[in-house]
Amino acid sequence: MAETPEGATSNKALVQQSFDRWRDGTGGPFELLTDDAEWTIVGSSPLSKTYRSRREFIDSVITPFNARLSKPLAPTMRGLYADGEMVIAFFDGAAVANDGRPYHNTYTWYLQMKNAKAVKVVAFFDTRHFDEFWNRVHPRP
Repeated sequence: MAETPEGATSNKALVQQSFDRWRDGTGGPFELLTDDAEWTIVGSSPLSKTYRSRREFIDSVITPFNARLSKPLAPTMRGLYADGEMVIAFFDGAAVANDGRPYHNTYTWYLQMKNAKAVKVVAFFDTRHFDEFWNRVHPRP
């Protein structure tokens, strides 16, 4: 059953609040994921695939990504859109890598919401740029 327009508004507000916490360093959108959420990275990166749980995605992508940063990724929202249970976040991310060089990328995430949680996410970003960063920068132990 599709969410009502009010549901779209509250889903959008939940995602906006999670991005605000991420920007402020007090939380983030990964808190919205259900334990069995599917996260798909689109593209040709070795990391491009569908992760079948929150834990698999965090352990395989987010933890090693963050270990490559000396200054965490901070999002700057360009647009946030909602239609029923789908929320689309269009944002820029900026950070500093362990080698002192900046990391910038532009992202679009499609978050399918159910009961105030994200059950499926499809992420688009420049995977070529991401792979260059991933291969260049060594993670902190």
